[in-house]
Amino acid sequence: MSFEMTKGLFKFDFTDQHAILGVPLDAEFNDIRKRYMKIVRRLHSDTCPFENQADKDWANQFLSKVVNPAYNKFSKESDRKEYNLLLTAISKRATKEKEKQQIESAEAKQLARSGNWEETYKTAMSKLADNQYESAEQALEVINQMSELNLVYLLRKENVMIPTGVVTPKPEKPDKKELKVVPPTPVVPPTTTKKNSLVEQHCRCAQGFMDSKNYAKAILELREAQKREPKNSKCHAMLAMCYLMQGQGTMAKLEVQKALVSNPEEPMALEVKKKLEQPASGAKAKKGEDKQGGFFASFSNLFGGGKKK
Repeated sequence: MSFEMTKGLFKFDFTDQHAILGVPLDAEFNDIRKRYMKIVRRLHSDTCPFENQADKDWANQFLSKVVNPAYNKFSKESDRKEYNLLLTAISKRATKEKEKQQIESAEAKQLARSGNWEETYKTAMSKLADNQYESAEQALEVINQMSELNLVYLLRKENVMIPTGVVTPKPEKPDKKELKVVPPTPVVPPTTTKKNSLVEQHCRCAQGFMDSKNYAKAILELREAQKREPKNSKCHAMLAMCYLMQGQGTMAKLEVQKALVSNPEEPMALEVKKKLEQPASGAKAKKGEDKQGGFFASFSNLFGGGKKK
């Protein structure tokens, strides 16, 4: 698995260390250090909870090649100053090229429209950070989303508004004298490609795992399907249901949003959204997040968090 990150500030040939570490652009060094230690507990080979050996190997390499260098940029004052100067230059460049900026994630679009954008930014970054390294596939996706948030945040600081939709101009009315009858273009039915066939196969396998309540394996199948068709609303909706049944409300909400962006009428996504809005679902999600927090706490002694007796 690659380490390629291409959205937000990464589009400017700039490594967004804040997004990699899952911290806002105005984070203090003490908060950055705490966040770094939490990521180390998640990705280090001795404590990584990933079941797949390939994912464990990816986590170990990502920690050494990406996360550690990101933290080093903040640990030394000289490197930190250099990084901040580059960030300022990127901000000015993005402002000059504001008409070219395109954002994709729902969180970044919400930030672009928000009145209280500073609070919206911090809330969105915090929610994404909670599940940033939940899985190997998810890590890169969340980093890209965070970097988009960082880009919009910098532009909002410069009072630059980014359009969040494409406005289609109204066609001009043709002159009646020059009106020509154009024969309709024949509709060619789409052929079933090998890619779509594989996506459906993964979805069927995932449904089988969901029926047997093996949501972890279902998620793996759906992630494979997404590699071939990232914007498939059905895949996102099924992932949302899996996360909901595992008590991961935040992740379920993210997948619901993606499903409804692709297809606002996606039945399973609407079903999960309805359940998430119920108090019971919120409590279940919170319980899952508390359980995850307990997992990280169990390694506090390993990383200097507790005193030896």
